[in-house]
Amino acid sequence: MTVERTGLEYLSVQEIKGPLMVVGGVSGVSYDELVEVETAEGERRLGRVIEVGEGRAVVQIFEGTQGLAIEGTRARFLGTTLKVPVSTEMLGRVFDGLGRPMDGLPEPVAEEMLDINGEPINPEQREYPSDFIQTGISSIDGMNSLVRGQKLPIFSGAGLTHNMLAAQIARQATVPGREEEFAVIFAAVGVQNDEARFFRRSLEESGAISRSALFLNLADDPAIERIVTPRIALTLAEYLAFKQGYHVLVIITDITNYAEALREVSAAREEVPGRKGYPGYMYTDLASLYERAGRIKGLKGSLTQMPILSMPSDDITHPIPDLTGYITEGQIVLSRDLYRKGIYPPVNVLMSLSRLMGPGIISQKRTRADHGDVSNQLYAAYARAVQLRSLAEIVGTAGLSETDLKYLEFGDLFEQRFLKQSYTENRTLDQTIEIAWEILSTLPETELTKIKEEHIKKHYRKRVG
Repeated sequence: MTVERTGLEYLSVQEIKGPLMVVGGVSGVSYDELVEVETAEGERRLGRVIEVGEGRAVVQIFEGTQGLAIEGTRARFLGTTLKVPVSTEMLGRVFDGLGRPMDGLPEPVAEEMLDINGEPINPEQREYPSDFIQTGISSIDGMNSLVRGQKLPIFSGAGLTHNMLAAQIARQATVPGREEEFAVIFAAVGVQNDEARFFRRSLEESGAISRSALFLNLADDPAIERIVTPRIALTLAEYLAFKQGYHVLVIITDITNYAEALREVSAAREEVPGRKGYPGYMYTDLASLYERAGRIKGLKGSLTQMPILSMPSDDITHPIPDLTGYITEGQIVLSRDLYRKGIYPPVNVLMSLSRLMGPGIISQKRTRADHGDVSNQLYAAYARAVQLRSLAEIVGTAGLSETDLKYLEFGDLFEQRFLKQSYTENRTLDQTIEIAWEILSTLPETELTKIKEEHIKKHYRKRVG
């Protein structure tokens, strides 16, 4: 990242606390202004102003304050916000959490310098999200479809396979049937080194790296970088989507690490904590990330988000998933019970929802005519199968009717044939719906109450014996 060395320089550092540095005797300094900090040994670090008043400025240091001393440290206020160079040449590249190349290649030639906070989309100019993005994963494409311009988070738990799912989506995501520019921006926030190698290797081996940009903030990097990494990734995504006409999918993992960094800064500032110690403004802060997704009237491109967060103690009411659910248009929830059964991806479809699937693509007939009916029937049938499993544990299978036994069979087939697929399996939407019809055909035709008669006549397969 190139920084122009201009502006006023101060030697009046008064305090260093956690990731924050307090500079006194300042004037003409603005909120969010970029700061270059130079140690007595000549080492330079970047920061930004997060609070200013009464001649003092509180500076958040991106690389952390370890090794900084009050004596001899200079702070130069640069008179601008943090901007990053962006260009289409960044596709196919790997960067660190601050946007610096990690692949041994030189910095891409900048086409523009953009503020990492982006420009808010005028609500009146927002286009309603529509058009189907195929992930190749049946539980998402068939029942919780991802729509262009949507923000659809994945709620997971510690130790579950959300990293594999994220890499698979990044590798397989495409807009079917159209020859359009499609890009994936992948931001890994606070991940371990082996996870970073896994993401990078997955994209490189599949060839998907050519249309992807990977930003890696590692677990041993300063935690404060985690606040910047998603914004840099989204800035590139906005440039590609709204200025270059790309359809962009942004995957951010793990939002929980991002929220922990917010809590660390809040504690250092001695702010009054909110729920579980997180800052009271966390809802607004998360919204400043999620609301950068969307489509703009008159522009070709779109920006779709799939943030991934691991729920502490698998608690979906924890502040991070709770607030995320208020902002986004649904959620994909991973199940520990399905994971223990050896099912990948372990998507709990009964707790998952894509709010834009119906109005965005089903009602506008953007996919197959039977897609919506099949999805509704799968939900209804699997919900009944889960209820009957609980009942069978009490009364035994001997107390169930023949139809109930068919639903139990359907529940097992649904998990093993529809939900379960390999990490390398990339199913088209047609393949997904055909698998759905195969398992729905194990139920009596009279039980398919959610599907139109015309679709049943065309696709229902009567089984002999």
